[in-house]
Amino acid sequence: MATSDTDLVEAVDLDELRADGRALVSADGTAIALFYHEGEVRAVDNRCPHMGFPLAEGTVDDGILTCHWHHARFELSCGDTFDPWADDVRTYPVEVRDGTVYVDPDPPREKPPAEHWAERLETGLEENLRLVTAKSTIGLLDAGVDFAEPTAATLEFGTRYRESGWGRGLTILGCAANLFDDLAAEDRKRALYTGARHVASDCADESPHFDQPSFSTEAVAFDRLKSWFRDCIEVRDADGAERCLRTAVAAGHSEAEVAEIVFAAATDHPYLSTGHVLDFANTAFETLDHVGWAFAGDALAALVEPLATAARSDERSAWRQPVDLVALLADVYGGDVTETSGLEALAREGEGQTWEPPAGFRETLLSDDPEAIVDALTGAIREGARTEALAAAVARAAATRVAQFGVANEFDDWNTVHHTFTYANAVHGATRRTDAVELYRGVFDAAMNVYLDRFLNTPPTPIPDPGDEASGRDPDRIREDLLGTFDREGAVNEAGRLVAEFFDCGGDPAALKRTLGHGLLREDAGFHTLQNVEAAFRQYDRAAPRAANGRTDDGRETARADDAVDERTRRIPMIATARYVAAHTPTRREAEQTFTIAARLNRGETIHEG
Repeated sequence: MATSDTDLVEAVDLDELRADGRALVSADGTAIALFYHEGEVRAVDNRCPHMGFPLAEGTVDDGILTCHWHHARFELSCGDTFDPWADDVRTYPVEVRDGTVYVDPDPPREKPPAEHWAERLETGLEENLRLVTAKSTIGLLDAGVDFAEPTAATLEFGTRYRESGWGRGLTILGCAANLFDDLAAEDRKRALYTGARHVASDCADESPHFDQPSFSTEAVAFDRLKSWFRDCIEVRDADGAERCLRTAVAAGHSEAEVAEIVFAAATDHPYLSTGHVLDFANTAFETLDHVGWAFAGDALAALVEPLATAARSDERSAWRQPVDLVALLADVYGGDVTETSGLEALAREGEGQTWEPPAGFRETLLSDDPEAIVDALTGAIREGARTEALAAAVARAAATRVAQFGVANEFDDWNTVHHTFTYANAVHGATRRTDAVELYRGVFDAAMNVYLDRFLNTPPTPIPDPGDEASGRDPDRIREDLLGTFDREGAVNEAGRLVAEFFDCGGDPAALKRTLGHGLLREDAGFHTLQNVEAAFRQYDRAAPRAANGRTDDGRETARADDAVDERTRRIPMIATARYVAAHTPTRREAEQTFTIAARLNRGETIHEG
């Protein structure tokens, strides 16, 4: 084609276009569909924005262009769609000169890409449109937008349009944000898409949440707000609890103080809603780490409904029979599971002391004697163990249950050990945010659940010791083989073995994370699988390897239980999560299909062949 003296490109003879009604041209590499309709010449991108079908093969009638594949309809002159799931099609300026049609193949866009895709993300969330959401999340990151911005927009949407409060979708969004730095560039887009689509799905057909305002005064003492909040949650008064929590945020109480309020209520009864409530709370705070405390009011208020309606494990027979675990813990806490006076007394005894886990401490946590477990934990507090150190030790024991889960068990029992692990990880995360004495209760609760899960390790699947799997193989090849286990059903033990082999060959843990992250995000990964991988990464990161001289690799003294562990213990969460992912894959990978189509459409590729 010859180029005119403007930005226009010669496209087609007007008489030919009038006679045929349409023409397909390529201008500067862009496939453009030209239409002659009602005396006007119109030009649009030939690729339907929905699935890439050639619009030149569509139908034009009454000013409407209809794609023949999924019947998406577009206003021909401006390209706007009648069907939000299809997205708008791009139009191009045309000009007729001396019987020839010219087209501008690269006109300036009406809005910058970041603004355009942010608006489309909102539409995708509002109408639960997966393809629109995928195109938007990919477009935003390609436009250089910081991951935190669309995460914040999705967080706002999820807290506003879900009356039942914080749920699986927002937890997945938080897990995706936590995983972001561990992922390859393309998988970061998958992570954002995964979080956004799950939030949209969670909010679909839900009633919106109508906020309860903070109190008109901000002069209420912290201890009183904390007491009021706990009392409201105890009697399941969600409205009153929300006002207390919003007041705490509005009054400018520190993040640690607000966390203390929330986590105290979340541990007033053991293992609320199979551990999900405390896990939700921890993820909410972690999400705020990414998007900023300015979103705290709405984000934390979304935790109130799950707290107020939670199922309480002290009302479950498993916690009462054959051993009354509730009574056992109440004796430690101060006479009731909601008390802390006994824990405060133990902590005072340990003031000024430095605790190191005694020999056999891990084995005790994994034993079948709940009294011995409680005694070991109370003795540790008396000897100076802080909540964070004990939470780290219990989280490692919980990870061991997943790593040693026997595949002869029922499939649903994977989630039993999973819930304990992610709960213990959440308690550990909470202890790093506040040193509130109430979190000792979370430690004990997690430890009791590790005890209750003991039969799922009967017999235990062996965990390879360092060196057992050494073969001198290429770590990159091992990672390829690991991905291969996710393509086959039942390759659970092989996946765990390959992770051990990877470490034995000196593989880079960051590369292993990228592989596990990719294996996770290409699947239709559910709530639990995403949680499991994210928790495993955090537990691995928080445990620095212990050197032979009693210092960590960077030379620090080992002062806390989670400062340094032996290599066998440190790798357990990674082995555990590889086994868990392998047990839950392969899936249909429908989300990956949508993501791939969206990525190709955004790149301008031809999707439909033929």
